[in-house]
Amino acid sequence: MIDSATEACSVALFNGGELLAGEFRMLGRGHAEALVPMIAALPDRGRAPRIVVALGPGSFTGVRVGLAAGRALALAWGSEVLGYSTLAMVAAIARDQAGAVPIAVAMTGGHGEWFTASFTADGATSRALASQRPEAAAAGVRENLVAGNQAEALVAARATGTALPIWPDARSWPLLPHGALTADIRPLYGRAPDARLPGGKPGPQS
Repeated sequence: MIDSATEACSVALFNGGELLAGEFRMLGRGHAEALVPMIAALPDRGRAPRIVVALGPGSFTGVRVGLAAGRALALAWGSEVLGYSTLAMVAAIARDQAGAVPIAVAMTGGHGEWFTASFTADGATSRALASQRPEAAAAGVRENLVAGNQAEALVAARATGTALPIWPDARSWPLLPHGALTADIRPLYGRAPDARLPGGKPGPQS
């Protein structure tokens, strides 16, 4: 289990649903240098028949680092590789703390925007991932409970609700609903490209 899509970086090794070992660090930057040693410190260097990796949204570099590590290890070990949304992970952790209630998630995005999405009490997506200015997010989020690293700011901006300041954590993988996993392991950027390359191709996103 690899989650390096945000300022947080975490890894975990499970046997079924049992956590064998894991580590969580608040890095901010430096995921490329920290991630592989964190994986190598797991039992049997983290070797597993299935690798699950965060697809974002989050840091452009963090998402790419996690996906590159997951794909490389899957190739070396002959493992299956699956992905999940970081916002779905935050919502799952929030449900574990607050109970089965509708939850909105607000996380730091690019260019002063927030990544937001909403989830039902059983973990299904009720409002799709969007990248919004804070004022638009505060006006559009209807759920009372808001989770994520921008939850407190969103609740303060709309002057109502409950905030759970939560970061995604690979050690919480068993909390994810089964439907949150996907074999389509393309990055989830959450916003349109910042620029276009010559020939009209999209440039890097964040």
